[in-house]
Amino acid sequence: MKITRQKHAKKNMGFYKHNFQFREPFQVLVDGTFCHAALRNKIQIREQLPGYLGGATQLCTTRCILKELESLGKALYGAKLIAQSFQVRSCSHHKDPVGGSACLLSMVEEGNPHHFFVATQDQDLANKVKKKAGIPLLFIIQNTMVLDKPSPKSLAFVQTLQTSQLVPEHQKQSIVQLKEKEGLAKQEGEKRRKRKRAGGPNPLSCLKKKKKTQESQKPAEKKKRRRKRIRVKTEAVQSVQKNEKE
Repeated sequence: MKITRQKHAKKNMGFYKHNFQFREPFQVLVDGTFCHAALRNKIQIREQLPGYLGGATQLCTTRCILKELESLGKALYGAKLIAQSFQVRSCSHHKDPVGGSACLLSMVEEGNPHHFFVATQDQDLANKVKKKAGIPLLFIIQNTMVLDKPSPKSLAFVQTLQTSQLVPEHQKQSIVQLKEKEGLAKQEGEKRRKRKRAGGPNPLSCLKKKKKTQESQKPAEKKKRRRKRIRVKTEAVQSVQKNEKE
C-alpha cells in the first residue's frame, strides 16, 4: 500500500511540475484542521512530508489561522503550537483578520502565483480549492498524508493550454500577418495541387497471353491454279491426222 501511495504521489507531483512549474522548496500552506489531524494521528509533518513529496518543503501558515486557533481555546492548543512552528506568510488581512479558510483562498487567488500547496481537512475549503486550476491539495486519511489527484479544473486547463486556445487574440492576428508576409498563408479558395504518385504496372499488361487458336497456327492453304485450256481449230487437227496416215 505504501509503495502504491508513493507512486501516485510521484505521478501527481510530475503533473504539477511539468504543467504549473512547481519547484523546490515546495511551499505548503497548512491550516488548523490539518495540524489537529496530524497531532491526533501522530504524524510528524516536518519530517515525513519532504519524503512523500520527493523534495524540500517549506511549511507555512498565516496570521489569520493563528488567530483562529487562539480563539478556539484549549481544545486546539496542540494544533496551535504546531502551526506556530511554521513560517508565517503575510496576507491582506492585517487589520481585520478573517477565518482560516477564507484567508487560504485569498492566498491562492489569481492563478496561485507563489505555487502554494494547500493542506487542510476542511471539506468545504477543499471543494473550493478544486474549482481553481493548479493548486495541489493535501489531506490526511487513515493515518497517512495524501496528495490528491489533479482536479478536473486543472486537467481542463492543461488540455486547453496544449491545444493553444489560450493564445490572446492579438497574438493570433500577429501570427497570421507574419505568415502572410512570409508567403506561408495561402489565399482562401486556393486548391492544393495533388502530386501524382508513381503508379504500379498496368494490370492489363500483367495478364497471361492467350494461346493462339489452332486455326491461326495452320498454314494458309494455297489457292489452286486453274489451267487454261487451249482450244485448237478443228481444221488444224484434221491436217495433222492426214499427214500421220501418209
